[in-house]
Amino acid sequence: MTEVVIVEDERLAAEKLSRQLKNIDSQIEIVACLDSVSRAVKFLSSRSVDLIFLDVHLGDDVSFSIFEKIKIKTPIIFTTAYDQYAIKAFKLNSIDYLLKPVSKTDLKAALTKYFDGKQDQTSVDYEVLLRSLQSNDASVYQTRFMVYKGDKVKTIDVTDVAYFFAEGKYVYLVEKSGFEYLVDYTLDKLKEYLNPQRFFRINRQFIIQICAIEEMVNYSKGRLQISLNPPTKKDAIVSIERATAFKNWLNK
Repeated sequence: MTEVVIVEDERLAAEKLSRQLKNIDSQIEIVACLDSVSRAVKFLSSRSVDLIFLDVHLGDDVSFSIFEKIKIKTPIIFTTAYDQYAIKAFKLNSIDYLLKPVSKTDLKAALTKYFDGKQDQTSVDYEVLLRSLQSNDASVYQTRFMVYKGDKVKTIDVTDVAYFFAEGKYVYLVEKSGFEYLVDYTLDKLKEYLNPQRFFRINRQFIIQICAIEEMVNYSKGRLQISLNPPTKKDAIVSIERATAFKNWLNK
């Protein structure tokens, strides 16, 4: 039996990966699905497993910060929608990685590589990997967005963004000034491009920047209702799944 941990803060993505793994190999046992750096650190500090699937961006931080807190000797396969991270990880340490959405073919190949023993874990230096990513931090995240307003095109600096929200099939960028612009991104993609120190996806509809938070009040079942500036058309409520990670993010 191969014990596997999935570290992924998107519930549907974690469930899909879990199903794919079980379909590929019935001897794989998913022992935990963890949605934050803090939960991963707590679990992996007291439990060893055979293989970890690790999303690059988590709700409370970039997942590489796990390596600052605990020593990891377990083979890791990174998953990400933003291949700039993956390429760095691959080139530095010969660590395998999967680009989202994860295909069954790519997942099979990664597992074959793992089971064939081609990942020599003793050659992996996560501290080197982390330092490299930190030194290149400025080039990793998106710094501005090109938007359209009718026939006009303009560029908005990421520091001028208050939040993004989804409405049906469309996603909008809202400036601190209150102006809204349609953008050609999904919230899943935006989450990969935005600095997690400054932006947080509170639910399926909103990604907010910390400076846009005006007030927070307790809501039902441990959730928080957020008042944003500029005001939102719909209630901005932190989902149950993201509530703990959000509170950790606020407390960094």
